[in-house]
Amino acid sequence: MSDPLAVIAGFPGVPEAVDAARQAVDRLYRHRVLRRASPAVSAESSLRGARASAALEGVDVPLDALRKDEVHDPVVQGALRASAELGRLGPTWRTAPRQVLARLHTVAAAGLTSDELGRPRPGDDAPDPLGLGPAPSAAAAVVRMDSLFDLLAGPTKAPALVLAAVVHAELAVLRPFGSADGVVARAAERLTLVEYGLDPKSLVAVEVGHLDQPYADALRAYLTGTQEGVSQWIQQCASAVTLGVRETTAVCEAMQRG
Repeated sequence: MSDPLAVIAGFPGVPEAVDAARQAVDRLYRHRVLRRASPAVSAESSLRGARASAALEGVDVPLDALRKDEVHDPVVQGALRASAELGRLGPTWRTAPRQVLARLHTVAAAGLTSDELGRPRPGDDAPDPLGLGPAPSAAAAVVRMDSLFDLLAGPTKAPALVLAAVVHAELAVLRPFGSADGVVARAAERLTLVEYGLDPKSLVAVEVGHLDQPYADALRAYLTGTQEGVSQWIQQCASAVTLGVRETTAVCEAMQRG
């Protein structure tokens, strides 16, 4: 199969969901506030995304507490560091994704594990915070990660959203590091949406969109490996983008009101 992502992009329901998400992003980018405040909107989106990512890991904290730097939980701090790191890692994502993921894990998992940061897990056991079932063995995870890197490096006719969804799911279900894998997976999804052209200014709070949906259920569907299950996950990622646009639009509207 020369372009497996393009095949996934054609699964029933996926083209329509991807197109709806693309249109939502296009509408967001036409918002008048972005003419003068795009960096501020991006910063607020990143903050909200980091909060949502930590909440998906089971640590839900108020947004205001993050703004006041009152939260010192290592999961939350790791999500914030990973979010802040994305701008520096973007140019390297296409050419050295292994290096980028190692860096994301290093900043996301600090304070959470005694294992070496940025390195694949040495053993077959991995935490299962979402109840997905046993992780693949360490050796199997390495093989599938190599396949994922090939997808990132190779040409494809698939939309960026499809690639981002597959990157997210593979990292989440493989749990390649054995700690902070969910935070890394969601950061990598956002980075893919930015670097592959759907959301180049990193405005969409896609993590908020995932928090607003049955996240673990959709990953379990992906794990089945069936066309229906994979399609369900891709469509939910598209919905997460659309919901993330809604979140960012609310930020723009608040800024417009002053």
